[in-house]
Amino acid sequence: MAIEINKEIPQGTVEQRIVYESGNEMAAYAAHQINYHIMGYFPISPSTEVAQFLDMMKANGQHDIKLIPADGEHGSAGICYGASTAGGRVFNATSANGYLYMLEQMPVQSGTRFPMVMNLVCRSVSGPLNIHGDHSDLYYALNTGWPILMCRDPQAVYDMNIMALKLAEDAEVRLPVIVASDGYFTSHQKRRVQTFTKREDVQAFIGAQPPVGFADTLDRNNPITVGPYMNEPDYINNCYQQSMAMYRAEHVFDRIRTEYAELTGRDYPILDLYCMEDAEVAVFLMNSASEIIKDVVDQLRAQGIKAGSIAPNLIRPFPQKAIAEALKNVKAVTVGDRADSYGGHGGNMVNEIKAALFTLGNHDTMVISRIYGLGGKDFYNEDGHALFQFAIEAVEKGKVEVPFDYYGHSVGDPNRTMKRVLNPMKYEELNTGLITVKQDEETKKLNVRIPPLRALTKKPKRIAPGHGACPGCGIFSGLELFFKGIEGDIVALFHTGCAMVVTTGYPYSSHKATYIHNLFQNGAATMSGVVEMFWERKRRGELDAYNLPADFTFVMITGDGGMDIGMGPAIGAALRNHKMIILEYDNEGYMNTGAQLSYSTPMGHRTSTSNVGSKQGGKVFHHKDTAQIMAATHIPYVFTGSEAFPQDLVRKGAKAQWYAQNEGLVYGKILIACPLNWLSEDENGSNIVGAAVDSCFFPLYEVEHGVTTITYNPEDKSKKVPLSEWLTTMGKTKHMTKPEYEDSYKEFEREVERRWSMLKAKHESPYL
Repeated sequence: MAIEINKEIPQGTVEQRIVYESGNEMAAYAAHQINYHIMGYFPISPSTEVAQFLDMMKANGQHDIKLIPADGEHGSAGICYGASTAGGRVFNATSANGYLYMLEQMPVQSGTRFPMVMNLVCRSVSGPLNIHGDHSDLYYALNTGWPILMCRDPQAVYDMNIMALKLAEDAEVRLPVIVASDGYFTSHQKRRVQTFTKREDVQAFIGAQPPVGFADTLDRNNPITVGPYMNEPDYINNCYQQSMAMYRAEHVFDRIRTEYAELTGRDYPILDLYCMEDAEVAVFLMNSASEIIKDVVDQLRAQGIKAGSIAPNLIRPFPQKAIAEALKNVKAVTVGDRADSYGGHGGNMVNEIKAALFTLGNHDTMVISRIYGLGGKDFYNEDGHALFQFAIEAVEKGKVEVPFDYYGHSVGDPNRTMKRVLNPMKYEELNTGLITVKQDEETKKLNVRIPPLRALTKKPKRIAPGHGACPGCGIFSGLELFFKGIEGDIVALFHTGCAMVVTTGYPYSSHKATYIHNLFQNGAATMSGVVEMFWERKRRGELDAYNLPADFTFVMITGDGGMDIGMGPAIGAALRNHKMIILEYDNEGYMNTGAQLSYSTPMGHRTSTSNVGSKQGGKVFHHKDTAQIMAATHIPYVFTGSEAFPQDLVRKGAKAQWYAQNEGLVYGKILIACPLNWLSEDENGSNIVGAAVDSCFFPLYEVEHGVTTITYNPEDKSKKVPLSEWLTTMGKTKHMTKPEYEDSYKEFEREVERRWSMLKAKHESPYL
């Protein structure tokens, strides 16, 4: 995992080595040296690599951490909380909307005083969707009761991760701790890093675990109640004790960092002060930008300007006294916030700095607030000069003319409003009349007539060419084939995922029909709201002015593991039976974040969090059968499909539209190829998904009103192939046919055959 460059021993009393690694690698490396008991996780960029690196090391037997892939960030936080109550050491990593999804759990963890460490790899909180670095997620953490350590570079990520656990477990603190670093700036950029050579030295510094004297839920001789209902005055007393523990964390961290400095020669004082001894103007920045500003300080000092910079290594508890002391002789300071506190006349840091100055009697230092660097906008040397210039001008004029503003933005030009490039598709083009669906009055079954596929080629594509998908991606060929079966207008909602990201790079969009985006976990609920608003406005006559020739068809597209984190709202929508279609493109992983395992990943398949090595042979549990789960909600229609069987998929698309417009919710699942992450040839996608069908891994069937019908049986047509023939078409599964992974292959084969046999039994009986 870590690339050793040499064996030189830097200053300090412990043996160290030098590596050249990124922030995410160093978070994982520290975790593996600590050898945590449990990591519950769910992938979200840019923090996903932390779990990936740990899984890679796990596959090769380098640590004993139990890595638990959750169904979403809320679930991962629950796993971590449960594990921490049980007395072991717990670790996690997340970012942005993932952190917000687990936010409900954060005060529970701190309020019940169970320690753990979580890396928050900071990223923009959407919407609109942006996956690059700023501190908008970090600022949500300020009120959760977790001490927060800051990391300006990969070295700090490594060191802070080690110190964080010692801080969390200290008897004076006993709180979960966040280690915050900047997404992509720190998480992915490689730097020279010094590490402990020996794992035992790391563990000796942290101390024995679990610490004695603290109750846990696995002590049978001391049963405890965790998280009871609490009234006044007990609740305020509990919060007071938690608050005191948070404030104690400042001096405990100060003690721990002194011990760490003696061992390693690297010190992390509460504030990183640069040339502040006689500074008259200063800039306050956090994390990665705080290193760049030091060069600006040097340049200004060379010009005779007494400049200095401040960067905190700890922001919870907020170092109020240290800040006030550092600024006592400063005439003006510019505070750069990498997130806004909307409506608060500045970001969180500037308002806390103002409070520190006011509280401790410094009413002379002028404070300038600037919001900068949002959404990963780079911070350069000239930007640092601009921030200093605000302070210099305030000193020259004796006042701050613009206390709060954004920096590096454009206010917008009404004359540059975006103009439509493609005209709306005509209803006559979309409604060919070539597809007919009629319900038999006696049997209530649908009779579908579709023309030869070539007759549908004149039908316009719903998605324009020009998206940025990988070569050979099967998403859009599969979606467009399904859409061939849909007549008339649609409203589409896409979950976050590859299909969403590559078709909507602002200011461009590949969608020729109305399109909505929402997050993995809430797409089905969002589309439910759209559907019901349509029918209610139609009932009230509010849509008559649009002169609609027919009703919309509402389609939600999900994939890239979206039916893991989004399963709950999808089931809710199904039980409410809204008139809509949920269509899942199954690429067998979280491909949009770097090919991590999904619950849809089959057993034994290689992903970036189910690696193959001497101690592990790919994913260790079976895949989720979402079609059967949704069928159990008793919705009118469920189907599976594949572009390798185009007539079958188009016919099911036509049925899906009829049911969605007349009866209720439809769920469909299509298997699509992902050559990049399946490690297969770009041009072989259709053949590979066809082989998946012929091997009976991905059977084609439909469930109408609870009655199952297999629509293609490879056994009846003498086309069934062994699973091994399908597995050898992909690099991610070739290892499964090797003797050393025979047990995994046999278990996978048994499960595929079991599910196929059950499906055939359902096909034979309308009561199964």
